[in-house]
Amino acid sequence: MAIVLKTAGLKAVADDHEILRGVDLEIGSGEIHALMGPNGSGKSTLASVLAGSPSYEVTGGTIIYKGEDITDLAPDERASNGLFLAFQYPEEVPGVTMVQLLRAAVSKRRGVNLAAFEARLMVNEKLDELGMDKSFADRYVNEGFSGGEKKRAEVLQLSLLEPDLAVLDETDSGLDIDALKVVAEGVNRVRSERPDMAALVITHYERILQYIRPDRVHVMFDGRIVESGGPELTERISNEGYESFRVAS
Repeated sequence: MAIVLKTAGLKAVADDHEILRGVDLEIGSGEIHALMGPNGSGKSTLASVLAGSPSYEVTGGTIIYKGEDITDLAPDERASNGLFLAFQYPEEVPGVTMVQLLRAAVSKRRGVNLAAFEARLMVNEKLDELGMDKSFADRYVNEGFSGGEKKRAEVLQLSLLEPDLAVLDETDSGLDIDALKVVAEGVNRVRSERPDMAALVITHYERILQYIRPDRVHVMFDGRIVESGGPELTERISNEGYESFRVAS
């Protein structure tokens, strides 16, 4: 099995405050890993650092993606190379429609210039597959979207961009159970089409993991991964909370 992502001793700061304090993580092709932990443990920071966010400075360690060191690679180059980040709080992009955004993103990912009609057909096909109304394509990105619609928009992007690694940063945040099921079904559909796609599912709670079943579960505390195990680790978290991991950190 090929290793898609490996971080070794990864450290990162923001505003002179150290958040990641030596993260070691390895994800293989086709694997789903869940990253769990309390608020402020560094989970979303790790997602942003993996995607190359300029808000954080890497001060130590490495990020190896598909065998190459991408620690200093620009965010758009990471995305073009198949690293996808679904945001916890997707931002609005007024004046830019979903189909315009997706045409540009897919063109960049594939290294071609998709014609407008090709992009429209492609987006409409995916909207049908995901059970989404075609009017979605002509709405401005995330403008006036409900929480569930924003997350569905992320799944739509995931489906079209066909990444090698999907980092889902608290995709379940703010969703009711029906919306959660729709989003999880969309992610699982993408995985059925791309069984070699690896995923890192970042979450506080185990409920999304009832629908997106992980191969490995990691617990983050104080900027480090303090324990890893199989899916059964979620039961311990559910029963004991995160406090039992504080000593380990």
